[in-house]
Amino acid sequence: MTSERILEAARALFAARGYRATSMQAIADEVGITKAALYYHFDSKEEILHQLTVPLLDELEAVLARAESHDSAEEVRWRAIEGYVDVHLRHRQTLTMLVKDMTLLVQAPVADRFRAAIALANELVAGPGGGLEQRVRASQVVAGLADPVVLFRDEPAEPLRSLILDGARALLGEPAAPRTRGRARGRSGGRRAILTEEQVAQARSLYADGRSAEEIAARLEVSRATIYRHLKN
Repeated sequence: MTSERILEAARALFAARGYRATSMQAIADEVGITKAALYYHFDSKEEILHQLTVPLLDELEAVLARAESHDSAEEVRWRAIEGYVDVHLRHRQTLTMLVKDMTLLVQAPVADRFRAAIALANELVAGPGGGLEQRVRASQVVAGLADPVVLFRDEPAEPLRSLILDGARALLGEPAAPRTRGRARGRSGGRRAILTEEQVAQARSLYADGRSAEEIAARLEVSRATIYRHLKN
């Protein structure tokens, strides 16, 4: 769909050049359409930014809400940490775009939602009744979950994820997770549910070329459910 191509092109341009330095004409040129056609799909650059940012925020809020629903403080903590990392890895190009123009992170309502999500993540990692030491350590952990995603955005998602989580364990005084041979697996077993934005685009392209969801899942080393979820969106 043209609207999806526009969003993909805008995301890449915003991440590379910056939001404010990218014009609607540049986006139209990248997609190969006229500026008038671009305005047919999106009223403004602000609307494009909104469409790019909201999925990240929606997923972040959802994973934190699911983490909060668990009974064990330890389970809550690690569901929040792992979910936080996974969302940022899936949306690493969008995150890079936002960090490149830091002023975007202080504009409401996007800024308000980000601040609320970070505050909730801090609370879940600290645990109920945490004192100053626990809360400071939690804030260090949460701050360290997203920064490496941007700083090492060209690295493969899986090894980067493992290293980020090992860093979180070190800050919390927990032993590093044992390394397993073969495909990386989640805490509950099975293939990971991570797909970067580039992999989502690859999956959709392969599906459009007639490849089955099972074949795509095997190639990207994720579950079929993950592939189906992204193909439906």
